[in-house]
Amino acid sequence: MTECQMLIDGAWTAAASGRTFLSRNPTTGEDWAILPDADAADVDRAVRAADAAFHAAAWHRTTATARGKLLRRLGDLVAANAAELAELETRDNGKLIRETRGQLAYLPEFFYYAAGLADKLEGSTLPIDKPDMLVFTVPAPVGVVAAIIPWNSPLYLTAIKLAPALAAGNTLVVKPSEHASASILRFAALVKEAGFPDGVVNVVTGLGGGAGAALTSHPLVRRVAFTGGPQTARHVIRATAENFAKLSLELGGKSANIVFDDADLEGAVNGAVAGIYAASGQSCVAGSRLLVQAGIYDRFVAALTARIARIRIGDPLDTASDMGPMATAQQLEIVETMMARAVEQGAVVLAGGRRPEGRDGWFYEPTLIACDDATLDIVQNEVFGPVAALLRFDDEAEALELANGTSYALAAGIWTKDIARGHRLARDVHAGIVWVNTYRAISAMAPIGGYGVSGYGREGGIQSVLDYTELKTVWINLSEDPMGDPFMMR
Repeated sequence: MTECQMLIDGAWTAAASGRTFLSRNPTTGEDWAILPDADAADVDRAVRAADAAFHAAAWHRTTATARGKLLRRLGDLVAANAAELAELETRDNGKLIRETRGQLAYLPEFFYYAAGLADKLEGSTLPIDKPDMLVFTVPAPVGVVAAIIPWNSPLYLTAIKLAPALAAGNTLVVKPSEHASASILRFAALVKEAGFPDGVVNVVTGLGGGAGAALTSHPLVRRVAFTGGPQTARHVIRATAENFAKLSLELGGKSANIVFDDADLEGAVNGAVAGIYAASGQSCVAGSRLLVQAGIYDRFVAALTARIARIRIGDPLDTASDMGPMATAQQLEIVETMMARAVEQGAVVLAGGRRPEGRDGWFYEPTLIACDDATLDIVQNEVFGPVAALLRFDDEAEALELANGTSYALAAGIWTKDIARGHRLARDVHAGIVWVNTYRAISAMAPIGGYGVSGYGREGGIQSVLDYTELKTVWINLSEDPMGDPFMMR
């Protein structure tokens, strides 16, 4: 068993209560790590450490250029330890080692990008209409940031929050999911090694609502960055009513992957596979609704089912595997329950639809179901598993109506050789991210996020750093008369 501790104020620590919980390996279903189960007292300790660090000269007086150098050093350390971090994450949440290695190879770019932005945050001098005043604006850090991280891509989703928050001069308390905390604690050791002052980054681990609610409602938390499901997000929104913290939410998706008659068939099939079966469908941007035009429907289904048959399910640490397990036993049960309901409602299973035989752990086959009714529960609601709902459409107008026919609005894919059509759909589809003739592409420079039930706010890109600042306006009186009439506004 691997024993882990939390990082609070630069020190490795157990929970004050002494309570712990176990993390299970999704591939085997066996317990493999022991973690501290933090409560409100531990959270309070971490938040107060972050608040003290925010106001201490060691961080508050650090120049923006020096913050950038620390972030670059952190990116270098992530690169140097990528193999270990990737294996930890795969062991913890069952994501393919091929994918975690790929993510870790790119992850340093988020720190390098934020490092470059750290000393580029400029205010402006205002052409004020009062000749005896000099007025300018300054982007100022907000203070303590609470980062709530889910279990599906913990290192990536930590980096996309932590890097811009640190670049802007904030301090953080990170709360990873109880299902995938180990890689974040190892990453926290790299933060210490990079030279960030004690208390600037703190990590608390714990089961569910207790620690999370205490963190998001803490009176010293000024900003909350949350990635997770809509139901938990509603609790977070209510919690931030207590402290008026700024809030960003990156929530679920029911993304449409739209294939037109003129699409490159092989590319569209690979795009469908990438959209829903990569990461075993455990991705907020998963292309879980396949909308296929009638003229290509039969050929597309034949090609896709043939490709699904070649997907190798296996140990995610084996580079020959194409799909690993669900990250949690609960998520596997959700997938099975939703699939049973879909079949009851009339969906037809074209591929998969069950647990693979002869495997321990929380595996589920890559699944394709034909749905004639767009109102089915499995078409409208996020599965967060390797299940694609297939729908047929006749023309562009119907494709757009189907694509916009859910309360989610996170991502969409469009497959067509008609560039004008691609632009029209990209303009009109309700989604915060639109990929044309590709899927699941990311960059540190490109914002991600949605609207509707998919949340609000953006992560990534230049704006992400500014979102961790408040705009401060400074007035300088240039006249020899300090105030004049104190009963008159100047």
